[in-house]
Amino acid sequence: MQCKTGAEHLRSLKDGRKVYIDGKLVDDVTTHAAYRNATASAALLYDYQARPENVELMTFVPEGGTRRVNRCWQMPRNYEELVQRRKALQAWAQVSYGFLGRSPDHVASTIIGQRMGLEVFQKHGPKRAKALADYVDYVTRNDLFLTYVIVNPQADRSKDWGEQVEELVAQIVDEDTTGLTIRGAKMLGTSSIMANEVFVANLQPLKPGEEALAISCALPMNTAGLRVLSRKSYEAHAVSVYDNPLSARFDENDALLYFDNVKVPWERVFVHRDTDMCRAQFHDTPSHVFQNYQAQIRLSVKMKFLVGLAHKITEAIGTTNMPQVREQLGSLAANAGMVEAMLSGMEASGGKRGEFYVPNRHLLYAAQVITQDLYPRLINLIRDLAGGSLIMLPSSFRDWANSELAPILRKTQRSPNFNSEDKVKLLKAAWDAVGSEFGSRHTQYEMFYAGARFVTAGHSYRTFDWGAARGMVDHLLSTYNLDEEVVEPAAE
Repeated sequence: MQCKTGAEHLRSLKDGRKVYIDGKLVDDVTTHAAYRNATASAALLYDYQARPENVELMTFVPEGGTRRVNRCWQMPRNYEELVQRRKALQAWAQVSYGFLGRSPDHVASTIIGQRMGLEVFQKHGPKRAKALADYVDYVTRNDLFLTYVIVNPQADRSKDWGEQVEELVAQIVDEDTTGLTIRGAKMLGTSSIMANEVFVANLQPLKPGEEALAISCALPMNTAGLRVLSRKSYEAHAVSVYDNPLSARFDENDALLYFDNVKVPWERVFVHRDTDMCRAQFHDTPSHVFQNYQAQIRLSVKMKFLVGLAHKITEAIGTTNMPQVREQLGSLAANAGMVEAMLSGMEASGGKRGEFYVPNRHLLYAAQVITQDLYPRLINLIRDLAGGSLIMLPSSFRDWANSELAPILRKTQRSPNFNSEDKVKLLKAAWDAVGSEFGSRHTQYEMFYAGARFVTAGHSYRTFDWGAARGMVDHLLSTYNLDEEVVEPAAE
């Protein structure tokens, strides 16, 4: 009972999709210098799940299915299944050390969360509910890699989305008995270059009068009229794997998607001209919780990697045993442990929603608020521990091949615990993670992928049990009055 492999995924990307970079149309994302290593890294995920020793951990047979698929599609019905699924997602994140933020399990988590709340779609209409249920069944059985575009382009933020310049935001421009036609742009299409399909929706609030923008649907990446406008490729600008071990292999890319009169058949339309339903599909179902729960799962792996990186940096420069350095390392380790503990907490204090088991919503949002501030502090602490060692590095791997330079490098790149080549190798990896353009993008991503801080803090505010917290205060205040007898201190 075979599951999806890397070779199968790479073949699926040779589909004629329209990806543009540096003003040119890309012939094949699996071979282009801007994307070939990233797509190969995506393929590694599927090869990892297909290894005989990993199949049971990473995959399951969905109901009615004949082939094993990744556990990211599993809709847990109890605490044990939720934990089982999380362990699989953590194992997958380790393949990229947590640096593939939009790995296949991210949007899969979003979609199954909506499927768990199918009754919300049924209120919207039986046809739209059936379209979603059928789609989730299809992508699950085929173990597809999905991306999404659920944010509108930032143009004039002083105006509502419906007031932006004409055809900026993707919207319905026509509809008939066969489906809808949409035109306009959406973002951020992270991993769209290596995904099979794109889920289109609105996470940002819409208001009455913006019904033309109120759409949720899914499309293959090679759909006619769909154009992918890629940002700069960090992979293409990486000197070598030795110099840029992360950006050379794990640049998942971000892109603006433009829908140029794209036809969407009705069986792929999940929300139709209902502004409140655009909100409800995320927040009245477990979708938003599972979507961001996955992000915290991935972050737990990335945190562990970065803490390990920090420790090895101190070993390389000989500062590990300094008390103040141990204090900083201990603080980093505590932060990594806190992220792991919050995952366990949101699972253990989760509960049933119908037939499914869902993580604790407030603890999820609490973790988001905390880690949104934690990540940049973590990066700055690593920079502090490294000091000038991250600056004084050879220009590239080619310096080692120069017979005049190599002896100088071996003298000046000394380490108490590493040979010179390995010390440079480590510090190059550290700079790629925390200081390069790739590393800076990751800091920005971790700070804002879930929205601005006021957004995540707002989720925490709305889901906290204020009644219980205020109730304790009220109970205290009810136990005494202004005219209560004053208790005099005992006489000595």
